Amino acid sequence: MSVTTAEARVDLGAISNNVDLLREQAGGAGVMAVVKADGYGHGIVPAARAAVAGGASWLGVATLDEAMTVRRAGLDTPAMCWLYTPGERFDDAIAAGVDLSATSVGQVAEITQAAARVGRQVRLHLKVDTGLSRSGATPADWPSVVDAALRAQADGLASVVGLWSHFACADEPGHPSIAAQLRVFDETIEVAEKAGVRPEVCHIANSAATLTLPEARYDLVRPGIAVYGLDPIPSLGLTRRLGLRPAMTLAARVAVAKRVGAGEGVSYGHRYVTSAETTLGLVPIGYADGVPRHGTNLLQVWAAGKRRRIAGTVCMDQFVIDVGDDGIQAGDEVVLFGPGDGGEPTAQDWAEMLGTISYEIVTRIGARIPRTYGGDTQ
Repeated sequence: MSVTTAEARVDLGAISNNVDLLREQAGGAGVMAVVKADGYGHGIVPAARAAVAGGASWLGVATLDEAMTVRRAGLDTPAMCWLYTPGERFDDAIAAGVDLSATSVGQVAEITQAAARVGRQVRLHLKVDTGLSRSGATPADWPSVVDAALRAQADGLASVVGLWSHFACADEPGHPSIAAQLRVFDETIEVAEKAGVRPEVCHIANSAATLTLPEARYDLVRPGIAVYGLDPIPSLGLTRRLGLRPAMTLAARVAVAKRVGAGEGVSYGHRYVTSAETTLGLVPIGYADGVPRHGTNLLQVWAAGKRRRIAGTVCMDQFVIDVGDDGIQAGDEVVLFGPGDGGEPTAQDWAEMLGTISYEIVTRIGARIPRTYGGDTQ
């Protein structure tokens, strides 16, 4: 790492070990490691390889581009893709053996028309909306989606291999919607099976459900945030208790250090004013890189052996810290967040300071921050 840049250090061994621990928690169900959004900001291909090394039997992605990125990297692990809009071309993904989700009769038609062009049967996972009200067929529309998929299967264009859904409130243990969604999911599985579907896998469990709901694991679980060692239910402290470890450390080096007097305004708008003679350190990473601007005078980082609050407005490319009379100089490392081993804030700490979730913290780290990789995978 140079003096003027930051880096996101990713521990691939942590990802691999996290997946191994999640596999134990899954109780015999397979593990689909979700690597969408560039592996939750950690790098899609390295994260996917580390997850497979840790025992993931599937990979999950949102977009067709993500699916093809995984395949072009040489990963032939079963992979499922689920988010697209009308008119997208499925040809390459089908040719690459990517499993696709279908949520409507129209989507079944688009996907199977692509399968006919490619000359390869597509593996379909039919999604039902059990109560999240995002994608997925409503229970009322479900029979027609099942029938369309079975007609395509009879024509040799598709194989219906999966039935799936997604929770709304699995991160709120005891929420009444959880049991209600499981009831709807069981009922729609029964409808599909009575119609003739013989699924290889039924799946609904995200990270939170994988860790807390044995009855939701079915044949396959789909952990996302837990793969990267972050907690889907921070109030329970499950990841720490189970030994899951945050995989990302975001660090930078001080670009400028200088003494200033009392009463000096710092950064745009002078939203921070020094109370005494002090040392300021300029850290060359800002909101263009994923450090939230509303972390001004709020977020903490680790510098010169202590946690320090950002002093003044977070700028596009930089922010300032006030270290008082402690020694700091250009080139010294500042850890924005990490696993917490050395006292540094964690991504969860940042999330709580900002009133958000750790998912947002790691996924917003921008592309100009290089990812560096270390740690032994399984």
